[in-house]
Amino acid sequence: MAERNKLVLDTRELTEGFFEDTRLLGIMAPIKDYQFCWHLNNSIGLDFRINDIEIKLVKKRRDYFFAVYEYRVPTGSLEHYIYNNQFDGEYLLPEFKHLDFLWLMKGDEVNDDTMQQTIQVIRSINTVQLVAELPTEQIKNKENLVF
Repeated sequence: MAERNKLVLDTRELTEGFFEDTRLLGIMAPIKDYQFCWHLNNSIGLDFRINDIEIKLVKKRRDYFFAVYEYRVPTGSLEHYIYNNQFDGEYLLPEFKHLDFLWLMKGDEVNDDTMQQTIQVIRSINTVQLVAELPTEQIKNKENLVF
């Protein structure tokens, strides 16, 4: 029998490029994703909307779909994405099972002062239990966030 060569797609460069100039927050808030975004929209004045982006993972021969909400700053190139970290018992980032949401900021630099202000506003939402910045180097499954 002839030996078959397998081609493997190397996504490391794509993933690294996606995470250039990004900041990521992990948020614990045991509420529905649309409720969380409603709170953000009303407390920060953003306009997060569900969009056509949806992350699909296949695990144990089953499909899992993770919603992504989006807000693009109209006066610049900064984009904000809220990922739901859980779907039907599976996790987008299994290494952070305690987190309900992930907030990715990309496309423009977010300075430390702006990041701290954002964290404080998120903490002021009474259903939020935890907010922490996640260094992208610590994320084992970051390719799951690439769309």
